[in-house]
Amino acid sequence: MAAVAPHSAEIEALLQHTCTTIPQSQLHVPGPDFIDRSFVGSSRPPQVLRSLGQLYNTGRLAGTGYMSILPVDQGIEHTAGASFGPNPMYFDPENIIKLALEGGCNAVATTFGTFGAVARKYAHKIPFLVKINHNELLTYPNKFDQIMFGSVQEAWNLGATAVGATIYFGSEESGRQLQEVAAAFARAHELGMATVLWCYTRNNAFKTADKDYHVSADLTGQANHLGVTIGADIIKQKLPENNGGFAAIKFGKTHKAMYETLAADNPIDLTRYQVANCYMGRIGLINSGGESKGATDRDEAVRTAIINKRAGGQGLISGRKAFQRPFAEGVELLHAIQDVYLDQSITLA
Repeated sequence: MAAVAPHSAEIEALLQHTCTTIPQSQLHVPGPDFIDRSFVGSSRPPQVLRSLGQLYNTGRLAGTGYMSILPVDQGIEHTAGASFGPNPMYFDPENIIKLALEGGCNAVATTFGTFGAVARKYAHKIPFLVKINHNELLTYPNKFDQIMFGSVQEAWNLGATAVGATIYFGSEESGRQLQEVAAAFARAHELGMATVLWCYTRNNAFKTADKDYHVSADLTGQANHLGVTIGADIIKQKLPENNGGFAAIKFGKTHKAMYETLAADNPIDLTRYQVANCYMGRIGLINSGGESKGATDRDEAVRTAIINKRAGGQGLISGRKAFQRPFAEGVELLHAIQDVYLDQSITLA
């Protein structure tokens, strides 16, 4: 099937790109046997393997090794009014689950409150990914911290297949967050749940007058590497837009290979560096879909999916582009993303 037709010039260039940085032969690539290849030999308990099997074998992408996840935690992270104002039906949490089901997603990622309202009706129909910590914006002045909203045990009681958490790497509070999330992920594995980490960078110094290095390949790649180290089974990361954050901000340790041979300016090459930091793809990288901009959302979502797939990533976790529009259009957008991963003509770069 065609992922997007007609192809724009940029999409065509992405489809034709050949990666000359990290060769695909060094990657642990997605596929139907990905769990066997990447997790059976690991320390994950059998119950975690079963949970991973549920995640990888649900929805339109079942059995492919790729994932399409609907995340709706923005009601806390960005305020409910700002998030659901464009489509107020999603103030009702049941509609979030319905969108993920109709959209053919592998899982739905949302809050304790959403799942608590509808758990008995839907826990057996789609894997629940419970987001256990959040940054809330009601405190004034705003602070940027991720705090626990509930326990791993509560997520398990709701029927969760997985738990998700965010660490703001680079923030003043990141040390505490890292310890909290590492402990939570260890407990989740004990209970048989999979773990997903939002590996975001956050520090005012990371944004200069010239560039926003929160989305640089070197900083986000290192965040990924820290995330897989504490036991994340899947890494969620923003698509990289630039490189050289360490050098520009003048901190950390670098090697010239990070900028000369392991990454290049093409977005596929930058994203492959993110994949490399996920143990060369042993831990799957899913990129976020980003904010909704309206008419261009579908094309932007397809572009992100192509970059992620050709780089060696495992899928997209896209929320606002889907739920901030009429229900049927949200379903269509999710299907357009999934079509990229179902399109066998779109291969690793």
